Amino acid sequence: MPGKKITDHQVLKYKEQRNRLTQVAAAAKAGISERSARRVERSDTLPSQGPARSWRTRPDPLADVWDAEVVPLLHADAQLNAVTLLEELQRRHPGQYGASMLRTLQRRLRQWRAVHGAEREVYFAQAHPPGRLGLSDFTVADALGVVIDGAAFNHRLYQFALAHSGWRHVVVVTGGESFLALSSGLQAALWRLGGVPEEHRTDSLSAAFNNLAEQQELTQRYEALCSHYGMRASRCNPGQSHENGAIESRHDSLKTALDQALRLRGTRRFDARADYEAFVDAVVQRFNARVAPRLGAERALLRSLPPRRTAQYEELPARVSKYAIFTVKGVQYSAPSQLIGHRLMVRQYAEHIECWLGGQCVLQRPRATHRDGQRHPRDIDYRHLVAALKRKPGAFARWVLRDAVFPRDVYRRTWERLAAALPERQACKTIVGLLALAADGHEAQLADELEQLIELDQLPDLHALSALLAPPRGHMPEVAVQLPALADYDTLIAQAQEVAR
Repeated sequence: MPGKKITDHQVLKYKEQRNRLTQVAAAAKAGISERSARRVERSDTLPSQGPARSWRTRPDPLADVWDAEVVPLLHADAQLNAVTLLEELQRRHPGQYGASMLRTLQRRLRQWRAVHGAEREVYFAQAHPPGRLGLSDFTVADALGVVIDGAAFNHRLYQFALAHSGWRHVVVVTGGESFLALSSGLQAALWRLGGVPEEHRTDSLSAAFNNLAEQQELTQRYEALCSHYGMRASRCNPGQSHENGAIESRHDSLKTALDQALRLRGTRRFDARADYEAFVDAVVQRFNARVAPRLGAERALLRSLPPRRTAQYEELPARVSKYAIFTVKGVQYSAPSQLIGHRLMVRQYAEHIECWLGGQCVLQRPRATHRDGQRHPRDIDYRHLVAALKRKPGAFARWVLRDAVFPRDVYRRTWERLAAALPERQACKTIVGLLALAADGHEAQLADELEQLIELDQLPDLHALSALLAPPRGHMPEVAVQLPALADYDTLIAQAQEVAR
């Protein structure tokens, strides 16, 4: 093509084709013109072997200022860029250096730095022997746009990978990059893998390393976790994500594959979180199927698993207050009123909590997180408090936890309409009655009925809804029982005695 230099590859290809084709055909095959083909046949050298051009095709526009003004500025601060230097030249020499000089200055600056610039960082490619290195990291996956049960599902993905074979394991995480999320994800990966690598590497996770210390210092829990599995813990230098590139690059490939699979699926909506987790696992298994031969060779060199997993929870004491509320790390949870005054031992897992009283698990709830922007997140189960509300319905109007008790948004909107249209006492009795109906197992069906009433701009009738949702009354059949005469038993006894003789 005009304006492009002929390469050595084109010349060699032309000569190869010229042995069996005409000059015109061989030139077309090599992508050069006929004139260039004639010049190639007259030359005995390749283009790269010819003398380099040492002359300029036009006067140097920077000849007057490069050595005198630009180079001293670069010696003072080598990080000055071409835009800054051009603006400075325009201030010093008005009207002499236009915007068209920028590209020329950029090329000259790049050439100067290649000869006189500071040393640049060198990257050293690493070989990863089988069984030596496993890596862990978290990545935010909100951009996937997943919707679960009608609500946007903001989450992270924890990923573990083997550096040699590329085998990976992924866990969906709804909280932050906590130690519990790291511990549960790592242990799930190791037990699914069936072995333990020699070294486990992360970035500067605060869950694993004390980043406030001057030297690398493991947190006690992470050190105990690695010691339990016999792994050596390491991390990349702060701010140097390329040192953890074996896992960082897999984040991009994972999210790209998930996005493409969601596009192929045709929807990003899932009915339940378990459905989405199964979807993620299916995508990950496709990756693992590609590295099965390399994994087979690496698995033989992994260390054996310990006899059991280590604890994947954190124990925290909590006392249930007179409001039927207890607090765990700034998060408020409701409890049945029977537990008021009791001191519970709360086991906090990555995704749920368990409340133990005297060796018995008395309550289990999903773990609430701070990701919704709330300073003090709340997980209030209306089923725990509806019985007490039925005895004191008037307390609902100014209840501190009122907005957190609604099981669905339609219940909140119904309360707003009731509070605006009815006296306070009547509105409270109605909404409490609706919550009681929902607690009896009619939450979803009642929500559909309330949606219809809102569309019709009608207030709910508690008695009509109770009758509508009441279970159908069964009809008991009438059974006539006829008792035999006692004399018939005497006859049977007499017959039995005769047979026995």
